[in-house]
Amino acid sequence: MAAVTTSGLVIVLGGINMDLVAITPRFPAAGETVVGDRFLTYPGGKGANQAVASAMMGADTLMVGRVGDDQFGPELMAALRSKGVNVAGVGIVPDVSSGIAVIAIDGSAQNSIIQILGANNACDYEEVEYVSEYLDRASTLMLQLETPIGVSLEAAREARARGKTVILDPGPVRPIPQDFYHCCNVITPNETEAQALVGFPVTDRESAARAAQTLLDRGVELAVVTLGAQGAVYATVRMSGYVAPFPVTAVDSVAAGDAFNGALAAALARGEEAGQAVRIASAAGALAVTKSGAQSSMPSEAEVAALLQSQTGA
Repeated sequence: MAAVTTSGLVIVLGGINMDLVAITPRFPAAGETVVGDRFLTYPGGKGANQAVASAMMGADTLMVGRVGDDQFGPELMAALRSKGVNVAGVGIVPDVSSGIAVIAIDGSAQNSIIQILGANNACDYEEVEYVSEYLDRASTLMLQLETPIGVSLEAAREARARGKTVILDPGPVRPIPQDFYHCCNVITPNETEAQALVGFPVTDRESAARAAQTLLDRGVELAVVTLGAQGAVYATVRMSGYVAPFPVTAVDSVAAGDAFNGALAAALARGEEAGQAVRIASAAGALAVTKSGAQSSMPSEAEVAALLQSQTGA
């Protein structure tokens, strides 16, 4: 295993995908063919994107996951390395495709995604053991739901037992065992994911605040509900708050949530309090929508700082 330098190390256990992207004026109706404008291929995956976002924000970041032995695997690993992410924890699965995401982006910069898990679904307790090996040198474990949920839950249990900050981005949407909430310090659903978790519509600040409180009641310490262009709501047992959206011109919204989560992990790892960490994460998410692509749209620490400084009260 490669050596890992650690100072507030952020470990990301999650999905690594190749994104196949169609730019189209509008989404087709069922059975309809729409002529699109452009086709793009770029590295993605929620875990990989968040690892890149964390590294771009200055955090020492280790990626744990798997790619296939297809043509995409080496490209995906090279892309992570190029952004400063340590890929010592990324394995290669023979005779299995890498994870694939087929993404359509319409004229209003909204996206729809079909995901093929591929090698991501082959993650098992070998990944838990790798995470465990580096936990003593880490401050934070970032998780999503693109890898088997039992693997993520076991890694979360181990990290929480050893006093580390565990952050769960509960996407793509799937049922979460009650135990998972107790193993997570932080949960960060968007409005769609929050609605699936809490069982009532989450459409605005008020309903997001209700959802955050519900998630706190289930055992997390910090609940952050992102609302896209409506900003973000956060709550702990002692405080709650709201971060207004940053005024930017959207190009595409792919990976904006990953920029948010990676930046949040980096901010919490360096000791920022909850409200400021959410503000930093919101700025990173806003900047991500101003560029095309996934990992290529992750902003630098300097870009985020400049946006924060440009806003009143930053």
